Order: sequence, then structure tokens, then C-alpha cells
Amino acid sequence: MVGRWILSAPNAPSCGLEFRGSPEARNGTIAPDGGCPGGFYLSRRWTMEGGALIITGNENQPLAQFKSTGTHFEGQSTAGTPVTLAR
Repeated sequence: MVGRWILSAPNAPSCGLEFRGSPEARNGTIAPDGGCPGGFYLSRRWTMEGGALIITGNENQPLAQFKSTGTHFEGQSTAGTPVTLAR
């Protein structure tokens, strides 16, 4: 999970999210690029819980939940927007 991922949403510019933590970590911090769609510029933490990737903001509010497809993650923001994370 650690490393740079690209967040994409329909009708919005994509942006980079740098996932930080140890290589085997199940949680860590996020450093978002500027210009992220929706509230993803507030992304601060990530965690893997029961096969789901959850991104939370600077006040621990959930921003999105994703499921792995094997090569990337697909999910939905808390506002209902479909989102994708890919390398």
C-alpha cells in the first residue's frame, strides 16, 4: 500500500496521494497533492480493515472506502462519488 497512488473520480482532475508507513503496515499517513477532487485534499490517514481500504481526513472523518480489484482499488466517497486508486 505504501507509495504513490493516483486518485481518479468522474468529471474531476486526478491527483496523487502519497501513502506513508512501513512496507507491511496496515495503516499510515497520506500526503495529498494539491487539486484533489472533492474533499480528498484533506486526506491524512489510511487504514486496511477487513479487506477494505479507508481514507480519513484531518479530523478523522471518513472520506472514502475502497475494495481491492487486484491491480487497483475501487470505491465510493462518503458523498457517493465513485473513486479509483491506481499506481
